[in-house]
Amino acid sequence: MSEYKLSVSLEGHEDDVRGVVFPSPGLVVSASRDATVRTWKLLSSSPPKYDCSISSHGSAFINAVAYIPPSSTYQDGLIVSGGKDTIIEVRQPGKPPEDNAERMLMGHAHNVCALDVSADGGWIASGSWDGSARIWSIGKWECEAVLEGHGGSVWGVLAYDKDTVITACADKLIRIFSPTGKLLKTLRGNKDVVRALCRIPKGHSSRADIASASNEGVIRLWQLNGCQVGELLGHESFIYSLASLPNGELVSSGEDRTVRIWRGMECIQTITHPAISVWGVAVCAENGDIVSGASDRIVRIFSRSSDRQAETQVIQAFEDSVKSSSIPQEQVGDVNKEKLPGPEFLEQKSGTKEGQVVMIKQAGGSVTAHQWSQRAQQWMNVGTVVDAVGSSGKKIHYLGMDYDYVFDVDIEDGKPPLKLPYNLAQNSYEAATKFIEDNELPISYLDQVANFITTNTKGATLGQSSQPQQAAPAGADPWGSESRYRPGDASSALAPTVSSASKHQVLPQTQYLSITTANLQTVRKKIEELNEQLIQEGSKDVALNPPQVELLRALIKHLEQSPAAASKVSPAVANGLDLVFNIVTRWPAAQRLPGLDLLRLLAAASPSTAEYISHTGDSIVEILESSGVFEDKDRSNNIMLAVRAFANLFVTEKGRALADTKFDSIHSLVQSSSVGTTNRNLTIAVATLYINYAVLCTSASHSALPSSIDRGLALMENLTSIISTATDSEAIYRGLVAAGTLLTLREEVQMAAKEVYDIEVALQKAKQRSQEPRISGVVAEIKDLLA
Repeated sequence: MSEYKLSVSLEGHEDDVRGVVFPSPGLVVSASRDATVRTWKLLSSSPPKYDCSISSHGSAFINAVAYIPPSSTYQDGLIVSGGKDTIIEVRQPGKPPEDNAERMLMGHAHNVCALDVSADGGWIASGSWDGSARIWSIGKWECEAVLEGHGGSVWGVLAYDKDTVITACADKLIRIFSPTGKLLKTLRGNKDVVRALCRIPKGHSSRADIASASNEGVIRLWQLNGCQVGELLGHESFIYSLASLPNGELVSSGEDRTVRIWRGMECIQTITHPAISVWGVAVCAENGDIVSGASDRIVRIFSRSSDRQAETQVIQAFEDSVKSSSIPQEQVGDVNKEKLPGPEFLEQKSGTKEGQVVMIKQAGGSVTAHQWSQRAQQWMNVGTVVDAVGSSGKKIHYLGMDYDYVFDVDIEDGKPPLKLPYNLAQNSYEAATKFIEDNELPISYLDQVANFITTNTKGATLGQSSQPQQAAPAGADPWGSESRYRPGDASSALAPTVSSASKHQVLPQTQYLSITTANLQTVRKKIEELNEQLIQEGSKDVALNPPQVELLRALIKHLEQSPAAASKVSPAVANGLDLVFNIVTRWPAAQRLPGLDLLRLLAAASPSTAEYISHTGDSIVEILESSGVFEDKDRSNNIMLAVRAFANLFVTEKGRALADTKFDSIHSLVQSSSVGTTNRNLTIAVATLYINYAVLCTSASHSALPSSIDRGLALMENLTSIISTATDSEAIYRGLVAAGTLLTLREEVQMAAKEVYDIEVALQKAKQRSQEPRISGVVAEIKDLLA
């Protein structure tokens, strides 16, 4: 059988291509970090030529894409996509991006990173960084089941058949569920994060049913009874994607820049890309062609059929681009140039397997990488190893991704830091731009952030760990590691200021925290889309009428002003509150999310939110309680936003007074609705609320009140639970800060913490789950308070 060769390179995306599907010979669909989903339609076969259209344009990275085959209702099928905004969008391929989507599926609490569609077209499976997978009915467009019990991000989902869905998880386990959510079996044996799954066609020599791929660079073959029946070895780094060919062969792609073809138990072809990562690979079931999506922003199609291959000069240009590409030194490990063979090795020695890579020291001192082609029986030049900084190869796992560095960045004194992830292969300005966009910071910070990255990574060398310091020296900023940066303070980007440790103590926390980052235009768009759905479904009694839609737009415009301007009394806020409360109490629960998001922003932006009284005499607390949001635990994102609204009340004086008066009600609602949750964002929201209550209880006006002691004891029980059980470092840290602040009250709280709530055991568990310096620092402060 002939080799795969380039058919066509499809350029148009402006950032990494993270997901691809190949539904038919005439259609390719791709998803990208540029926030678009694009369709590529075949115009001519010889040479291959495609027309690009943007199907969807969101506000954040799109990481996963799937395709629902044509039906009598949707003759062109449907594109399903999901990403950082947590919403799964279902859209017709031919509709322009400005048209409303067919459906917006809401329920995940974090980035949606995996999608698949059942073969019978009955349901969609989705996986997310929130630690869950979900089953969505096609046609009803409702969440039919939540697949729970995962110990980390769900990186892969496989709709194996109508009765079986399989998940791949960061906790190294593969789980087999029924579509109703019942766990049927757990497959153990992976030694690292499991990233991808695919079905193995019948007749494979291993007799396996599925394949899995992981961060250890191994493809494992499994039978559904849990028996591992084979391993495919060849990839040299993380494997991101798997697919199966109609003839029973497998296809994989990964961080080693390659797509690999596997026949039986052997790799028979390696296709190296001129990119750092090949994020996704998919197969056209009809003709066996392959499509890949990579970090160089290009979608590529490869074919075995000479009729569908590119012209000779185009194929040669692709191969030349591979040869001329730069390979980051950290990607190839510890390289000792003095011990490398010279070019003569390539003529004297043959490779031992397809895809084997050797490093060659050239006459001029440069190092080139060469890959063995079993079919051609020769070494192929696949790039030059750049003489850049490297790392130990030990990546830092953050929000489901792996990085060489994760810096803490202080934006404002007393507030938790923002995370700045960075890989050495990245352009520092691109990383800085992404950081600023993600956190909605002024673009004026760009140069300072980029310079900070450069300054704090240029000293790294091969064999030197890129992990943050494990212990902070005296004078370290307790909110994070030593490599810290405060925009506007250039000196702090160069070196930490050494002074007495007491100057940098975290406890007690004295400032109230809020959670106010948002893309208001996205919120507006979602509300208007959902409102249009309500109208189409005949629910005009609860839908917004045209004047109310205009009022919504005026409210959004008001909130987009500076915080000082937005906090002023405004008719837009006064009238807008009625509108928002209508959404969060009268709209169907599945469609309330953007309304609750707007409410939590209003809680921080205006004291009018705390002063609002309904026609029945209810405040925001009673309104949210009667809405049922805290009783619907299947919609933990709704609960999370309601808790954020309570936390944001502390921004204004009126809000703090209301939160003080309504402590018992708020505490009861939050405690009952969040216990046992696996939703990371909900746990962080609860910990933030408890920090604000801790600040209030220890303030000069409240610390001597008996009620503050009672509240401190009640909150301490909740906080020790969070500290003991939370797996997210931010949730652990905020829980520690809240508990430590409460311990500065009278001795009754300290004694109860030690003797009743076993806080010392909780502290030990926290240190075991996270080795971040900021957590070790607060644990040490708490132990001092308890001594």
